[in-house]
Amino acid sequence: MPLPNLDALQVIADPNRRQILQLLTKETYNINALAENFDMSRPAVSKHIKILQQAGFISIQEIGRERHCVLNQKGFNDVKALISHFDLFWENKLSRLETILNKKKD
Repeated sequence: MPLPNLDALQVIADPNRRQILQLLTKETYNINALAENFDMSRPAVSKHIKILQQAGFISIQEIGRERHCVLNQKGFNDVKALISHFDLFWENKLSRLETILNKKKD
């Protein structure tokens, strides 16, 4: 059954998924090795992995008979784009405030 489309922030809102991503910054893991790092069932970890994969944060590579999880940049690009949007918003607000304050000085 396909998972509903989640935006990138919904995906990383879960602390377990963030921990999976942090683990994958160190090395690739197969699903069983990832599951050993959590106090939950392997099917629960697999569901988190499926969500991360669907959102573009990880990809699965077949290495022999094992399926390894590796980081993928797409999901992170989505988060970066959203943060950049709000960075620009606040930069504009601060720039306008600076302009107003400078006019009041004169």
